[in-house]
Amino acid sequence: MSDIPVCMAPDPDTKTPKFQPPPGACDAHCHIFGPGAVYPYAPDRSYTPPDAPLARFKELQTTLGLSRAVLVNASCHGTDNTVILDAIAQSGGSYRGVANVGKSISDAELAQLNDGGIRGIRFNFVQHLGGTPDMDVFHDLVERIVPLGWHVVLHFDAADLLDFGAMLRSLPVPFIIDHMGRVPTRDGLDQKPFAILLDTARMDNCWIKICGAERISSAGPPFMDAAPFAQAVLEVAPDRTLWGTDWPHPNIKRHMPNDGDLVDLIPLFMPDAALRQKVLVDNPHRLYGFSDALA
Repeated sequence: MSDIPVCMAPDPDTKTPKFQPPPGACDAHCHIFGPGAVYPYAPDRSYTPPDAPLARFKELQTTLGLSRAVLVNASCHGTDNTVILDAIAQSGGSYRGVANVGKSISDAELAQLNDGGIRGIRFNFVQHLGGTPDMDVFHDLVERIVPLGWHVVLHFDAADLLDFGAMLRSLPVPFIIDHMGRVPTRDGLDQKPFAILLDTARMDNCWIKICGAERISSAGPPFMDAAPFAQAVLEVAPDRTLWGTDWPHPNIKRHMPNDGDLVDLIPLFMPDAALRQKVLVDNPHRLYGFSDALA
């Protein structure tokens, strides 16, 4: 397995952010990796992450002042969702999850995932993670999650959204675009891919995650050049926008962010306290139905 790339480790010294999130604030896009000895990585994975276990994530949330989370099962764990199901079970209702599933999954297994706190499934469309999935399988699985009231999370490069506009409009469930569509800030707010993203965000069933500032930034830490892009998304879809850290930041090639810096971007993204309450607390609660007392 030595030919599988190994990811950079997250910054171990998380800063305590200056900004204090409101009670019930949710990290709506984050991952738990391993430990590999307990939750093995998939043999056919495209990358190997350093272990980023639940215990470390709990410490991170305490430092950042966050109390809820949506755990996205990353491709390195394949279709084995045990790592996030176990974390959700230990969270007292404050975590939900997004699963990776294959075409062979049964309806009974989907029901078990729902009972375990899963509320959506995810597909990668970006080239470095395998490109467009089998669309027959995609549509079959999307149809099968309709009775569960789930949504589908789509990892796209915004430039490719144009090719899938008709498909997105026909989806029978809400869909979420990860990481602001991975638009590079160096190409400016007027770039065609970002215009496509904003047009997509106007669909009634489209949600956007304003995470991944470190992925789209050309200026580097603390990634302030991502703020105008997040603000533009919020102008279009304030009721269908989510925020997350993307901890522990798999496949970062240049600048590993400090998650305290990412939290301190929140008031730049959302200067208005009412909007912060909506994006950090109300929107994720409405989509994921958290059951803890903070609701």
